[in-house]
Amino acid sequence: MNEAKLLSSEVFLLRSLFIALSQNKRLRAFSERSVLGRRMSGRFVAGMTVEEALSACEQVNREGIAVSLDSLGESVTVEAEARASADIYHRLLDAIAERKLNANVSVKLSQVGMDIDPLLAEQIVGEMVAHAVEADSFVRIDMEGTPYTEATIAMTERLYGRFPERVGTVLQAYLYRTAADAERLLVEGIRIRLCKGAYKEGPDHAYPSKADVDANYVELMKRLVTSGVFCGIATHDEVIVDAMRRFVQEQGVDKAAFEFQMLYGVRRDLQRRLAAEGFGVRVYIPFGTEWYPYFMRRLAERPANVLFLAKNFFKN
Repeated sequence: MNEAKLLSSEVFLLRSLFIALSQNKRLRAFSERSVLGRRMSGRFVAGMTVEEALSACEQVNREGIAVSLDSLGESVTVEAEARASADIYHRLLDAIAERKLNANVSVKLSQVGMDIDPLLAEQIVGEMVAHAVEADSFVRIDMEGTPYTEATIAMTERLYGRFPERVGTVLQAYLYRTAADAERLLVEGIRIRLCKGAYKEGPDHAYPSKADVDANYVELMKRLVTSGVFCGIATHDEVIVDAMRRFVQEQGVDKAAFEFQMLYGVRRDLQRRLAAEGFGVRVYIPFGTEWYPYFMRRLAERPANVLFLAKNFFKN
């Protein structure tokens, strides 16, 4: 199936299925406890522990590629769990400083208490960003579904006011509002990671057509890389990557104005090729026992990954 074409009905159904499965609590509980589930997730998840994630980070750094570390977890409803999640990030930031890693961290607000109390989440993330200043690192506040969009952007703005250059967020090209959100953040100098979006959103919030999402992504990425604010272009779509290559060359954009960002275990060949061409590349390395929702969203984003996993699974 050619993914450069409009989504076929089969691909659309697969995407919808995997997004629905990502929210299935029983299947999640079974999968996260099973040897089979962990084996399947291993392509996209760098292990269950902090040390496994740091080892993966060191390996990627040796290839001249930067890293964003993400301790997986979301939808926390108990304050003690939110603080335990934050403790993992403080361990990561200590290790980044001690081992002199080329790395930063990414965190979801629902992982650190946003659904309990937004003030709690802001306190926890604020402490994290303060630590990032000491570690000479950076905190990326990940974007979740549309119920969190405005709150995430607003919190990023407040924290950026306290810690300039040390915190940024993510915008999703499939949302209608993203062009306006990008302008809002760029005026303040806040770094944006641009992705397509991996949550289930209706046509009242998001473009329903892949072609429209791709077109919006290309327009947004051109705006970001010429804004004067460093940004992350998060895509594995080689058509879009090639469009960026051409745009950079034609417009004389400095390669230092942005970096390509890709996921651990996805298009390693393209990651290495871009790094060899002198582009900045950052790999997002997720880890932890709560990997199931993340894994299912990766399958939803690119259903071809299902065939890839099946082929590699049965080789062993």
